[in-house]
Amino acid sequence: MSKYAILPILWAILIAVLCGIPGRDIPHISFLEIISFDKFVHAGIFFVLIVLSLRNFSKNNTLKSTTKYYLLAFGIGYGILLEILQGAIFIERSADIYDVIANSFGCVLATFSFNKLKQIKLLKPFLS
Repeated sequence: MSKYAILPILWAILIAVLCGIPGRDIPHISFLEIISFDKFVHAGIFFVLIVLSLRNFSKNNTLKSTTKYYLLAFGIGYGILLEILQGAIFIERSADIYDVIANSFGCVLATFSFNKLKQIKLLKPFLS
């Protein structure tokens, strides 16, 4: 396993832990609920998951277009699985189709912007 694979694996575990936190332990801030801040968080954490995963393959010179699509499918599937677990197993949590959409949006955005992100000067040392 590549040393670059550790970050996406740890990030995926962190996402699962955060999704499993009981609803009563999640802070509720009314003005953030009005602007659906939660959906931005979902998109953001899945964006980071895919960027870290793409970076792993990029650093190992094994990033192909098919790999990108496999990672995209994995990210979307992982988001769906976590929502199903929220509805079925996790305490005081519920599945939400809009969370699935936000998770998927983050995955898609990361997949199709990764090459552009690698060209940005500030991010280049981290992603190329």
